[in-house]
Amino acid sequence: MGQDIYREVQKMIDKFSMGFPETDSGVEIKILKKLFSEEDAQVFLKLSPMLEDVATIAGKLGQSEEQAGDKLADMAARGLAFSLRKGDKYYYAAVPFVHGLFEFQVKRLDKELADMVGQLMAEKMAVNMQENAGGFLRTIPVQEAVDSTLNVAAYEDVENILRSKDLIVVTDCICRKRAEVVSESCGKPLEACFMFGSMGQFYLDHDMGRKVDVDEALQIVKDCQAEGLVTQPASAQNPAGMCNCCGDCCGVLLALRFHPKPAEAVLSNYYARVDREECNGCEECIERCQMDAIIMSGAGKAEINLDRCIGCGLCVSGCSTGAISLIAKDEKELKVPAKNSMEQMLNMAKNRGVL
Repeated sequence: MGQDIYREVQKMIDKFSMGFPETDSGVEIKILKKLFSEEDAQVFLKLSPMLEDVATIAGKLGQSEEQAGDKLADMAARGLAFSLRKGDKYYYAAVPFVHGLFEFQVKRLDKELADMVGQLMAEKMAVNMQENAGGFLRTIPVQEAVDSTLNVAAYEDVENILRSKDLIVVTDCICRKRAEVVSESCGKPLEACFMFGSMGQFYLDHDMGRKVDVDEALQIVKDCQAEGLVTQPASAQNPAGMCNCCGDCCGVLLALRFHPKPAEAVLSNYYARVDREECNGCEECIERCQMDAIIMSGAGKAEINLDRCIGCGLCVSGCSTGAISLIAKDEKELKVPAKNSMEQMLNMAKNRGVL
């Protein structure tokens, strides 16, 4: 069994979300062997990405409900499966590598795993992220950067998103946590990612985050944006999570920085524009831009490369003279995110050709 069962798991996970590609070095198998025992792998292969109750999974495994329930609870506690309690019944599901197996190691991430994930990113995963960035996360603008006369869609308004959630849980950013573990930290805030609803409850159940109210969540977002982090909810109108990302550590943004035209790869409905008369050449906008979308002209004025601008608005909020503004794209160019997480995952699967 050995290597074969881990390859089966790899192929299964590769069909989910961003995928989990096979590499020349085999680092993906090393990651699986670190996370899963062979028994874990056998159970994982019987799971569905759709929630199933213990009785159903026990039938697949040929085990008693008690035996299967104990094993599934143990795997969920180690971040190897998703769990949800409804009344007195528990439900479990298989999870992608991102968002899933990797993020669920946030409290137990060590240097060995951090190094292996870094190698996976360098070999293959970054390409997956470049090609599927818009399906996974979307960029929404800093609120202060948007003209109050513009009609901002509810799904692009960070305050509206947070106020619509019954449960908000904040957790450490796994990307900056990985960078910190391998001594490559950018120094930006760690506690910066939000989980909502059943995903938030999963994080609470397994001590991976803490519950916050709307006011504290909004303050966290404000602090993150002040530090130059890009606010990115999942690419759904009703997102299950929302991150505040940097171009140094975030897998998605880091991959996009190497994309020749990040604006084409992301789901964003805004772009920045500079009033050259008002620009004083301070270069603060260059420091805040995560996509290297701003350069200084020969006349010492900021210029926006629209192929690279992802419309986050960080340059606008950091401009002391008000020389930069955020402009809504033409209606024919607007991109509407999926209605919910299920539609988002199906869209990503179709885009990757695995459905």
